[in-house]
Amino acid sequence: MSAVTEPIPFAGSTLNEYRHVCAFFSSGQEEYETLLPFVLDGFQRGERAFHVLRSEHREPHLERLRNVGVDTAAAQLQRQLGVAAVEDTYLRGGRFDPDAMLALIQEVLHEGRTLGFPLTRLVAHVADRILEDWSNAEEWIKYEARLNEVLPAFDDPVICTYDTNLITGTIAVDVLRTHPVAIVGGLLYQNPFFVSPQEILSQFKNSGSAYRRP
Repeated sequence: MSAVTEPIPFAGSTLNEYRHVCAFFSSGQEEYETLLPFVLDGFQRGERAFHVLRSEHREPHLERLRNVGVDTAAAQLQRQLGVAAVEDTYLRGGRFDPDAMLALIQEVLHEGRTLGFPLTRLVAHVADRILEDWSNAEEWIKYEARLNEVLPAFDDPVICTYDTNLITGTIAVDVLRTHPVAIVGGLLYQNPFFVSPQEILSQFKNSGSAYRRP
């Protein structure tokens, strides 16, 4: 992170050097109560927002943004707001491709710079869709680990949201291990369970997948 980048207020604390965040929520209300102030703060600072979510959630999501004062039509026209569907990003081509998604994340963050925005605040509401049949669990955790190899080149915060009703304890633990910062109970914490991507990937290589449908 560059020395001139300011800390970002978020969920009762601040984001500083580490900006790859896992956010655990038990309800949509809890999620939006935590995330909307963060999103609105970015708009007020003249930053870009890029949100990924299930296509059926697009209009309710835009309505929530409008309800807190975001002119979503103008923001999209000016490319300050991007709202993308899971089907066109994480599941582009009909399946989850970690390499393609790592490239796309970097493309989105580079695009924000090219457009002249100081930061892009990326929020991805996707894990439930990726993990629906549980066959992608191992590839998903590996992907989250590998993000830590590319995101240090950017100052932009990347928030990965998780519905605690839809994931197992095993997956939740590995999600924590792949994020240096976490939101639990609506509050932001530096994550003591975080380990390096090399360690995570090595463990999968040596022991195989531990994921099972609950």
